[in-house]
Amino acid sequence: MSATKITEKDIENLANLARIKVDAAEKTQLVKEIDSILAYVDTIKKASIGESAAEDRVGAVKNVAHPDDARALSHEDRERILVEVPDREGDFVAVKKIL
Repeated sequence: MSATKITEKDIENLANLARIKVDAAEKTQLVKEIDSILAYVDTIKKASIGESAAEDRVGAVKNVAHPDDARALSHEDRERILVEVPDREGDFVAVKKIL
């Protein structure tokens, strides 16, 4: 189990802060569930994954930035896009003014 043990008194305090009613059966169930969650978090904390190991994992998330460069569109491509917008002014998409 986790190093931090939650008690029914803790549940009562949380319920009081949240201004919700929790009966005795719910308190007992919540103690079990929260204790299980805390044990899982402790397990995750103990797992040490080095930065290089994390990068080698399948599906590892990396922050990738792409340059924000304007690309020229042909007149045909621009028209094909603008024909789909609900309202337009010339070669621009018309939007409501937001203040």
